[in-house]
Amino acid sequence: MRQQGGRPAEGMRPQVLLKGGEMLSAGVTTVLVPQDSEESTEFFRFQCQKTHDPAQIYEKGLQFLQGTHFQQARTFNDELAALFDSTSDTAKTLLNEGECLLAFEQFTQRYKMFCTVRRFEQDADEWQATYWHNRLFNPALTSDALVLGFKPDWNSAQADPGPR
Repeated sequence: MRQQGGRPAEGMRPQVLLKGGEMLSAGVTTVLVPQDSEESTEFFRFQCQKTHDPAQIYEKGLQFLQGTHFQQARTFNDELAALFDSTSDTAKTLLNEGECLLAFEQFTQRYKMFCTVRRFEQDADEWQATYWHNRLFNPALTSDALVLGFKPDWNSAQADPGPR
């Protein structure tokens, strides 16, 4: 957030592989959802609805996210969320498979883990938090977007600290 002007860092965009190892996506942007997401969701929604100026929405959202939002890991769910277009073949495949392997990489650190995949309905806190978070950065998002959850199987997690 602080170093890339709000653009997703490499480590926020894992590769998505099917259980058999086939790459489904070279990178899907994931979002951490707070356990109690009501306050941040309301802030994001308010910023998006109070003006039609995308630059102002972006700036206010970025200020919020650069503050203390990501400072306490224990305040977030361990299930990641990702937003997809309603016609996304990747999302459809993930839902049909019900699981995938996420492979993260940032600098010289790599790790991967299997995750179960589920779809959040629009009235779910996770859908709202993910949609409005993404809406800060993309004013063209439509409300028919799909939000998928990726629940890690921590027993499958593997780290590889070696060089690329």
